[in-house]
Amino acid sequence: MKRVLHMVMLATLALMASAVAAHEMTMAEMELRESSRGEFLWQWTVSGNKPASEELTPVWPEDCRADASVLRCGEAGLRGRLAIEGVGKRYSAAMVKVFWLDGQSRVYTITAGQPTVQLYGSAEDQRGMGEIARAYTVLGIGHILSGFDHLLFVFALLVLVGFNRKLVLALTAFTLAHSLTLALAALGWLTLRRPPVEAAIALSIVLVAGEALHQRPTLSRRWPALVAFLFGLVHGLGFAGALKEIGLPQHHLSVALLTFNVGVELGQLLVVAVAYPVYRAFAGSPKFAVARAPALYAIGGVAAYWSIGRIVSIVA
Repeated sequence: MKRVLHMVMLATLALMASAVAAHEMTMAEMELRESSRGEFLWQWTVSGNKPASEELTPVWPEDCRADASVLRCGEAGLRGRLAIEGVGKRYSAAMVKVFWLDGQSRVYTITAGQPTVQLYGSAEDQRGMGEIARAYTVLGIGHILSGFDHLLFVFALLVLVGFNRKLVLALTAFTLAHSLTLALAALGWLTLRRPPVEAAIALSIVLVAGEALHQRPTLSRRWPALVAFLFGLVHGLGFAGALKEIGLPQHHLSVALLTFNVGVELGQLLVVAVAYPVYRAFAGSPKFAVARAPALYAIGGVAAYWSIGRIVSIVA
């Protein structure tokens, strides 16, 4: 058992290092500012350890010509299809923020599932409903699958509740709660600073992992749906923070908000669908029961590490 615990601690340290890096480096951001009619200053504004320009290559509309910092599109303006090669590898999506001379701005999102966007030469956002729905569904799925804090919460909840009727109720409650706060925050009706929200998310993982370690009839075991709902409210604020970074289109705003939430839910259900056959295959093995506690300690250890770091960032 000591050897198992030692291996778990090493895995925990590795997970802490890789998980934090991976979650922060899934979104690239480009900014274009119109300096004169048909001419834009452009640059990558968000990247990880490597500049985004080394990983991603813009494919501009055919009438546009670009050098290292200036994009020239002539009198027709920024019109046509824009693509970014390399999206879907290191970066799951790229945001393109366009600022026009008249002070308006638009945000376009490019993903592996939607590799191009249509630009219309002005601030008028004419993207179709289907195009926006596809993009934001993919972004929602990508966010939950790359969000290690949300994933660890779902795993801890699975261990706490088990694959039974209570799990269905708990996941439903979690969905309703994060849908509510995601909508309120995304629409600007509920505003909280991001560091406290992220700290609360990490602490929720610590609590659920701790509750799953024992068999006492606590509130979490008797009413897991209630606990999942309360923590879902906090996780919804975390989803809203990611959606705020991505941006929402002025036209079809409700479609983008709804489909992002649908994508989050699809990603969550995908995790459960993958975990269930694994559970069924190994549930009867004595080694599976032995590994349960070390796995929960690993989840709780990672979440405790995140909690400390995020609480420190609040007061720093």
